[in-house]
Amino acid sequence: MSLTFEVLGGPDQDNALLVRLDSGQSITRLLFDCGEGCLRRVPAGDLLGLDHLFFSHLHMDHVGGFDTFFRLLYQRNTKPNHLWGPPETRRILQHRLQGFMWNLHDSMQATWHICDIHPERLESARFELSEAFAVAHPAPSRGYERVILDEPAFTVEALTMDHQTPVIAYLVREKARSNLDPEKLAALGLAPGPWMQLLKSNPAGLAGVEIQGRSYQIAWLREQLLVTTGGASIACLTDFLLDDNAAGRLEVFLQGCQTLVCESQYRAADLSLAQRHFHMITTQAAQLAQRVQPQRLILIHLSSRYQEADWLEMLEEARSIFPATEFPAGWNLPNRSGNGV
Repeated sequence: MSLTFEVLGGPDQDNALLVRLDSGQSITRLLFDCGEGCLRRVPAGDLLGLDHLFFSHLHMDHVGGFDTFFRLLYQRNTKPNHLWGPPETRRILQHRLQGFMWNLHDSMQATWHICDIHPERLESARFELSEAFAVAHPAPSRGYERVILDEPAFTVEALTMDHQTPVIAYLVREKARSNLDPEKLAALGLAPGPWMQLLKSNPAGLAGVEIQGRSYQIAWLREQLLVTTGGASIACLTDFLLDDNAAGRLEVFLQGCQTLVCESQYRAADLSLAQRHFHMITTQAAQLAQRVQPQRLILIHLSSRYQEADWLEMLEEARSIFPATEFPAGWNLPNRSGNGV
């Protein structure tokens, strides 16, 4: 499994985050937010193969590109269509789904699942294209602790934040994986074969296996040959007040996260403006990274009130606290520290 990501949109535009998880046999695609113009450069194949769309919240700059997305996928029935967001997501997005003239839909089949993420429970409903999305079919609610989506190779976790409306912070984690060490295999003089898969799957009730005419204990082979490595992780943090309480909650939530993709709407001198609008400043994002210690902090969602010179100053403000701070590679902005970003 490998995790790659792409920040969509420019420095003074709507932003979104596209995450790809490649297992070697298939690719899972997760999109976080869907602002105006964010999908312009995304290949149609990526959009058609998207598995989940997660909204931090439903303000215009985070949902403005949804019609483009929906136009391409509205009748997709080759895989499930899943949308997630804070409370009221079902109500708001149902209006978006119904906001077109549906008069040829009777013979069309596509199901859309929309989930409201409350602090301790998930409230879902399905919507049918054949019904012109007119009816919400509720599913039983379920509780959760951090993890809202648990797949064989990864999880998605959620934490509710405050932007004068609930906003969801998301964290994607690849699960730890075990692989056979080829050098250790050679040192034991064992020939590769179907028995190797048994070490990974570890079927219940199977204590031993025969290899080249000799019996071996499964537990011993696992201890000798398997190497467990942790997976990659990435968080998408955007549009919320970062006070001491929020920072403390996030520090626990983000433990072990390798990459923080974090809004930096305002520069440090505009703290009062940021607080008034329940946004972050550059130095707050960097202080959060300093507490969590990811491998890197990537700043996004800069205010359009600033110009390029201001953006570079904002980057330096963050780097003075957390040196491993970057802008997204696709922004192609110069870098005063002399390192490409």
